[in-house]
Amino acid sequence: MKNWILNEQDLDYIALGAAVLGTGGGGNSYLGKLRAREQLRAGRTIAVMSPAALNDDDAIICVAGIGAPTVGFEKIEEGQECLRAFRAVEKESEIRARALMTDEIGGSNCFEPMIVAALTGLPVVDADGMGRAFPEMQMSTLAIAGCPVAPFALADDKGNVVVFHNVISFNWLEKLARANTTAMGCSAGFALAPITGLEVKHHGVHHTISQAWRLGKQISDARANKEDPIRALLAENNGRLLFKGKISDVSRTTSGGFARGRVELDGLECQAGLGMEIDFQNENLIARINGKTVATVPDLICVLDSESGQPIATEEIRFGLRVSVIVLPASPLLCTPQALEVVGPGAFGYDVDYKPAADFIKPLPRHGSPSQPELIAG
Repeated sequence: MKNWILNEQDLDYIALGAAVLGTGGGGNSYLGKLRAREQLRAGRTIAVMSPAALNDDDAIICVAGIGAPTVGFEKIEEGQECLRAFRAVEKESEIRARALMTDEIGGSNCFEPMIVAALTGLPVVDADGMGRAFPEMQMSTLAIAGCPVAPFALADDKGNVVVFHNVISFNWLEKLARANTTAMGCSAGFALAPITGLEVKHHGVHHTISQAWRLGKQISDARANKEDPIRALLAENNGRLLFKGKISDVSRTTSGGFARGRVELDGLECQAGLGMEIDFQNENLIARINGKTVATVPDLICVLDSESGQPIATEEIRFGLRVSVIVLPASPLLCTPQALEVVGPGAFGYDVDYKPAADFIKPLPRHGSPSQPELIAG
């Protein structure tokens, strides 16, 4: 099966789509795109492979960034944090990886394995462990499925590398890694324990790089054709428009290695007189209109510029922006009873039940796609 070789236009589309899938977090995808683009301009290659092309016993290592988006937006990465973490896990595991993958497709974490792939010559698997972005490590389909926790490596911009040899759970890994990341300046790169090709096939969210590419292209094409990019996104992805309004207040703090806060909006057009609140912990968690819950995790609550369709991250939201808030359905892997204990509203302290926004449309691979997408009931 032939790999998909990325070019600069692909990176543009992927960055835009990954920002949508970031649901406000995951790191700044524009900065990630610039770093990946420099690899292409240096003559290196970024190849994306289908999860179906993996052998069951292939070793895959997930890499990504960890920290507070408010810090990562200002503190540019040195560039080889994830590479150092990746090499540390290879050494500790005494294996050579067949491919790389990201733990979360949302935001700049979409690009972290691509940069390591360019530097190592390995391909990136068209899959991830979330189908979006989440703030904590245990909130991954791979972690929920019981994939290995250790060895795990964390690396910062100064050259420090910390390897965790024995960790009893992903919840403990989150606590330990977050504490070390805070000491490293609230920004680091990490590599998870190797997983097998069989585990990727069974527990990964497939074709999410392709999904990001299509989301970005849908927005870009709508702009070029003078059409409404919000409407295009909703039509193609079974999404729902929740609210159109203007940002009236933002409260935001960085604590415990996270960006936490609340966004308040005043309604516009047919929703004039109504108000919306969105709570976030790096990513958008819950949305309410006049106190009534209208969307929660694990569904994707996305804030977009109403005119351009540009996704707006939690660290970029500011007073006066005119935005549209949409919700996209989550992968069914995040909607099982077992998964909802980890990624549902209750996992973040909200005493509300999760109600799926819509049926999930299974992402298609970028090349060789069937003509009709598969609809999966939520």
